Amino acid sequence: MQGRTRLMDVAEQAGVSTATVSRVLNGKPEVAAETRKAVLAALDMLGYERPERLRARSAGLIGLIVPELTNPVFPAFAQSIESVLSTLGYTPLLCTQSPGGTTEDQYVEMLLDHGVDGIVFVSGLHADTQADAERYRRLQSRDIPFVLVNGYTGELDAPAFSTDDSGSMELAVRHLVSQGHRSIGLAIGPDRFVPSQRKRLGFERATAQLLPGGTNPVVPTLYTFEGGQAAAGMLLDHGCTAIICGSDLMALGAVRAVRSRGLSVPQDVSVVGFDDSPLMAFTDPPLTTLRQPVDAMSHAAVTSLIAEVKGARAPRSELLFVAELIVRHSTAAAIQR
Repeated sequence: MQGRTRLMDVAEQAGVSTATVSRVLNGKPEVAAETRKAVLAALDMLGYERPERLRARSAGLIGLIVPELTNPVFPAFAQSIESVLSTLGYTPLLCTQSPGGTTEDQYVEMLLDHGVDGIVFVSGLHADTQADAERYRRLQSRDIPFVLVNGYTGELDAPAFSTDDSGSMELAVRHLVSQGHRSIGLAIGPDRFVPSQRKRLGFERATAQLLPGGTNPVVPTLYTFEGGQAAAGMLLDHGCTAIICGSDLMALGAVRAVRSRGLSVPQDVSVVGFDDSPLMAFTDPPLTTLRQPVDAMSHAAVTSLIAEVKGARAPRSELLFVAELIVRHSTAAAIQR
């Protein structure tokens, strides 16, 4: 990098002085680790190439497998996990699936061919109760450490990290009940997935407690915009004045379904999402949703995996993370009919 203007750009982005940027670029030791990280992040964000001396040698390769990138929560997990890995000196190898494309098993074999030290599975086949867990036991027999994010199975001897799906549904139901809603519907993904099962359980438990004897239907569908739209149509037919969805994409589909009937959100029907994906604060209306603690989960998963890579044994009990209800403008008081 040359020229004071570029130094000033990086300094402004990193929130440090140009002298500090200069010390980092010249490899001087008298710079705090966090400051050095901020300057390197600023270089990357501004599109500058790092000087050769700053290109640290990787401590190893870690595979990261996510289902797809259509749902914004998965890129969020990928970015967060990759950031933690990079901080620890490891190079991530990202594998993303798509319908009809490379399977999880094929990605695993490719990663093993590349000599990865461990693998992070995010919402993979481990979350599907109908999938054979033997594929993961084969990994264990080859002494490849791995961790599971969202989709716990007690069959596997591996660290697991999940959002508290059941508890999150109680948060959403309590919020809607406090707004006067008495007929609340739930749109979730296919029943065979662990997160769907847990959301259903939490929803049914909360509505039984808070709305005894009420009509509170559950519609399994796909974790997509179209799935949410279709499920919302059925829930509206049941007379629901509020709809909780298993993902933000589904919630956006539910909003479309409500509007297609000449109704409005939230004046006629309230809608709650799940994930708090990027940009949900800027939708029309801004979406009330349950925020998955992506950064905290990613940090815990990666640090546990690296501990295993280094020979330590991480705890095997599932670690649950509490979702946060983010109230925006897609929920409001129920209209008393």
